[in-house]
Order: sequence, then C-alpha cells, then structure tokens
Amino acid sequence: MPRRARIDAPGALHHVICRGIERRKIFREDSDRDDFLERLETILSATQTPCYAWALMPNHFHLLLRTGNTPIARVMRQLLSGYAGRFNRLHRRAGHLFQNRYKSILCQEDPYLLQLVRYIHLNPLRAKQVATLAQLDRYRYSGHSVLMGHRSNEWQAIDSVLRLFGKAASKARVQYRDFVEQGITLGRRPELVGGGLIRSLGGWSAVKSMRRLREHVKSDERVLGDSDFVQSVLSAQDEQLEARYMLQSQGYDFGYALTRVAELTGLEPVQILKPGKQADRLYARSLICHWAIHDLRMTAVAVSKLLGISQPAVTRAAYRGEAIAAADSLELVKKKNA
Repeated sequence: MPRRARIDAPGALHHVICRGIERRKIFREDSDRDDFLERLETILSATQTPCYAWALMPNHFHLLLRTGNTPIARVMRQLLSGYAGRFNRLHRRAGHLFQNRYKSILCQEDPYLLQLVRYIHLNPLRAKQVATLAQLDRYRYSGHSVLMGHRSNEWQAIDSVLRLFGKAASKARVQYRDFVEQGITLGRRPELVGGGLIRSLGGWSAVKSMRRLREHVKSDERVLGDSDFVQSVLSAQDEQLEARYMLQSQGYDFGYALTRVAELTGLEPVQILKPGKQADRLYARSLICHWAIHDLRMTAVAVSKLLGISQPAVTRAAYRGEAIAAADSLELVKKKNA
C-alpha cells in the first residue's frame, strides 16, 4: 500500500516524532545532543520555522513546529541527513540512523497547542531521564527549562507559549509550571500521538459505538483535531492533489517543464540536461527542479535520475529555483494573457 502524502501548509502546527531505527539510540552522549541542537537552531533560524516545544530522548525526539515558508519535510530532511552523517562518522557506524519515516501530525491549535507543549516537555520525566519536576526545570535537553527561564534558546518561541498563561513573564511561568505539574498524573497520553482523529471522540470504544449506529466521522492519523478541522485539512489537501493531477491530465509533465525552461532561457533542452556549472545552465536546472517538485509533485529521486545529479543536488537546486521563480515572476504554466 503506498504511503500517504504528508499534510502541510504555511502556518500549520506539527507534532514531529522521530525514532532511531529498531529503536536504537540516536544520542549516545551529550556531544551528540549538543550537535543536534546546533543544527536545529541553524535550520529553524534559516527557514523561519517557529518551535514551541522539544525534547531529546535516548532513542527518539519530539518537536512542536509551525510551518514557515519552508515545508516541514524539507526542514526535517536537512536536519536528519546532516545529523546522521556526523553521528555515523563519529561513532564509526554505517547505515540508517533513523526509522525510514518520521511521524508528523498536523494539529488543531486551540485545543491542542498547550496540551502538546506539556506532553512533549514531560517526556524526560516520564522516561526517568530526570527524577523530579524540579530537575526537569533545569534539564538541558527539553524546552521546559527554557520556558522556565533557566536556559536561553533564541529559536524557541517562548513568548508565544507564556503569553497564554499571563502578560507578566514571572506570573506566566508560575501558571505554566502548575499546568505542567497537573499533567504528570495523566500518563503517556496515547491519544496525542497516534490513532487518528478518533482520539477526539474518546477512544476506540466511542468509535465502535458510533459505527454500530452508522455514524461516520472524518478521521486521519496524520491530523489531530476535531472532525470539522480534519475535514477542512483533508479538503485542502485534496485540492492540492487535484491541481497536480489536473496539470498531469493536461500534459504538463517533466518534458513540458524542460521545454518551458528552454523557451525562457534560450537554451536547447539537450544543453540543459548536460552536466555543467555555467550560470545559465544552473539557472535553468534550478527552475526545472523547483517546478518538477513543487508544481508536478515529482520526488527528488525521480528528478535526480532525469537530470543525472544527486538527490541532495536536486533539493538545493529546487530552493534556488523557488527564489528565481519568485524574483522573476515565472510560472510553469503560462497565463493566457501572457
């Protein structure tokens, strides 16, 4: 069964969970954690991706992110590939470090933002990485210590969280800590990390009951929220897919993108396909990579095979192409009045 596409959009709130392959450790020592956080800071700052909560565990990590101008998939690809390469070199290992597919759950903000901040930040306490809440207050590898004011992270959106507890930072921290403490007795909260939208209905028993009554509720394991929220998210996703298939049905494919770029640049298609670092070829190939991935929804792997370059090179070129298309007001499909 093919994997379903990740759901994303600018401004979307995501709970990201990434585990080590076969649940092995992805952080063996503090230097690993520090390197990961440095990379996270660089990438989040460069992509203007807000982070509301995070926690590093021995064999997995949690992030609560909001999509900026860069899709979460690209942010995670940069983060994971860079960290895994360094980890493997340092620890003299080969092969995959992470499970093939991290979990990314798009979340409805109003009911779940604070619940997820608390859930994520309590992970080290639940897993006995620390023994008490007082120790968690100063624990280096969870965003809780930053919200408590004991550590500083410019890339963590602490004001956005604290203002939900009060205007004055000192009072807000007291209210926030009380809120976190109340969550200790709630346990692992599986309804926040898996099981589809049924978690909004009170669990599987409620769903089975509704099924017996032939009542249907929109659900999807990639989304956390009520039925109306899920419906709106999936409708938007369907519109994106519909646009993609509409382009394909009308004959807009990689060949069309190649012809379109050749027309714009004055280069022959064969010239564009030839390897080379000339400025005009880089310009052309960057546009092709951007349109192939963004508009035609091709994978970087597929594009790399057609252009004869590596997958990371395609990803970098797509970034350049996105900037070029925006700066020069270029679109894959010409407007009728153009």
